[in-house]
Amino acid sequence: MSFLSKYHTVSQKRFPILTAELNMSHSNPEKYQSLPSLISDIKAGNRRALSKAISLAESSLDEDRNLTEQLLQSILPDTGKSKRIGITGSPGVGKSTFIETFGLACIEKGERVAVLAIDPSSQSHGGSILGDKVRMPVLARSEDAYIRPSPSRLTLGGVSNATREALLICEAAGFTTILIETVGVGQSEVEVRSMTDLFLLLTLPMAGDEVQGIKRGIMELADIIFINKSDGDLESFADMSKSQIQSALTLMHSPTEDWKVQAMTGSGLHGNGILELLQLCDDFFQISAPHHHAMAGRRNMQNQEWFELAFHRELILWAEKQESIKQAKIEALQYIANGITVPSMAARAIVKSHLHSD
Repeated sequence: MSFLSKYHTVSQKRFPILTAELNMSHSNPEKYQSLPSLISDIKAGNRRALSKAISLAESSLDEDRNLTEQLLQSILPDTGKSKRIGITGSPGVGKSTFIETFGLACIEKGERVAVLAIDPSSQSHGGSILGDKVRMPVLARSEDAYIRPSPSRLTLGGVSNATREALLICEAAGFTTILIETVGVGQSEVEVRSMTDLFLLLTLPMAGDEVQGIKRGIMELADIIFINKSDGDLESFADMSKSQIQSALTLMHSPTEDWKVQAMTGSGLHGNGILELLQLCDDFFQISAPHHHAMAGRRNMQNQEWFELAFHRELILWAEKQESIKQAKIEALQYIANGITVPSMAARAIVKSHLHSD
């Protein structure tokens, strides 16, 4: 594709507290004297400011969380105008290569693209590689792109706790297309559906019973299915896979009312089918489309779900700070270990004794 060859030949060369000082010691060395200056730089597209704001959102420190809340409240009028696209697929499907090519195609059409790429955290020590900037070198060099790798930190759904906040911050910085790359395919990947408008599932060329390896639960969430690596000797298998997937889709309901889910073939490495996919995405986001009303309702429902998740998280964080509850948990674990009670009864007893007013 012309746009792909072009890029791959690029040379390698209202709150009073808003004036509170920001402690930068735990992130990058750049100093901001006040939150208003950070907000101003974010809106101006300053990448260091953008990275700092997302680092604040990812922090678990109370001071940073307070600053994040004030920041989000201030930028709220500048959010909500981007195209939010979730991208998932099993390991080895070529997500990073696909996202780089797709992102470059978006930029070629005048979009500014932010990629929130979630890296899997280690089960043993919690660390992650954070290597998406290495896997997307051409896109990472573009002035119209921003790539933010974040550790999943073992959170359900493969997205970090701060992904929603990072999405809003990127919108305030002027990015018009936000791509959220998840760890991989699994039943818990429904979380990415709860923060995006369009859900894109990447699969590999396959034949026969292998198509059954795609979990039905994930397929029912997808607005578009893109069969990646459909080139060379795999093209015939890709066409067969496309037919099988389209047949399976006739038995499923579209996750977006009045939108017909489609399967496409192509290659993120060579650019085949990328422009056609981009056009289909543009059709999805057309304001005049019959399904546009469903997207507005989806945004509202997503905010409600975000509130519920945040509310539950805040309740847990509050409870864990209460000394009386900490002691009750220690005693409950001893009872459980001694076979005196079952875990569910112990948890219910703690809640009843510490939170119930009646």
